[in-house]
Amino acid sequence: MPPKVSIVTPSYNQGQFIERTIRSVLSQDVPGGLDYFVADGGSRDETVEILKKYQPRLTWVSESDRGQADAVNKGFSRAESEIIGWLNSDDIYYPGAIATVCEYFDAHPEVDVVYGDANHIDENDGVIERYPTESWDLERLYETCYLCQPAVFFRRRTIERFGALDVRCDWAMDYEYWIRLARRGAKFAWVHRVLAGSRLHEQTKTLGSRVRCHAEVNDIMKLHLRRVPDRWLFNYAHAVVETKGIERSRRFRFAVAVSLVSISAALRWNRRVSRGMARTVWEWVGGASRALLEKAT
Repeated sequence: MPPKVSIVTPSYNQGQFIERTIRSVLSQDVPGGLDYFVADGGSRDETVEILKKYQPRLTWVSESDRGQADAVNKGFSRAESEIIGWLNSDDIYYPGAIATVCEYFDAHPEVDVVYGDANHIDENDGVIERYPTESWDLERLYETCYLCQPAVFFRRRTIERFGALDVRCDWAMDYEYWIRLARRGAKFAWVHRVLAGSRLHEQTKTLGSRVRCHAEVNDIMKLHLRRVPDRWLFNYAHAVVETKGIERSRRFRFAVAVSLVSISAALRWNRRVSRGMARTVWEWVGGASRALLEKAT
């Protein structure tokens, strides 16, 4: 009989953090047994030596892949357990996380996906802030990703019914997956307990490549909704402008720059500017203009 829970960790050159990730998994009390697999992309740091230390308590491969989504999918394809989790090589589980999830799944057989609360943590595991998790609402999910990826677990039947991660995604493959699952009928449930720590550091992909990340989110929205909500177009515009070094303190210049990039993004993804966006950018530029005139007088 296979273990009840499988955890998959994609890895590449995260030797600084991966041992803490591994320990957070192997220290879990898992009713029914744990299967832990690390899909390393051919790391050139100390990762492989660390992985060797924990054999045979985990299994691993170290070989080239097509990126993070491909590495996770390797783990999904070999997982035979009823419940599956995905923990990146710089994130951690908190004690009791997996047992909590198993208990919830046992009590709610109709639920396909369980997500919990999480913290953003720093390089030393210190808590920076609570991740902004929210109650389940599909329409709200289109506006913001309120599921913290390391705090999400799902039944194997979910992968069997709806497929694995989209390997075309480099930055927001988790967000695309939650939207795809929900739109195809998967049932989500929120467990009100802090399950995981999601690490923020300089090498974090979504922090280091904000513009490309937001562009990919816009592509995801276009794919699933056939349009990109204004909120995500504005987010993209802010990322572009801030990357160019235009400071918010220069209110007029910032407002004009964000407005122009927002309009350009709307034309790029939606081929039109919504009335709501037109009204918003008009208010931004108008307010900044009045403030500039007041300052001049």
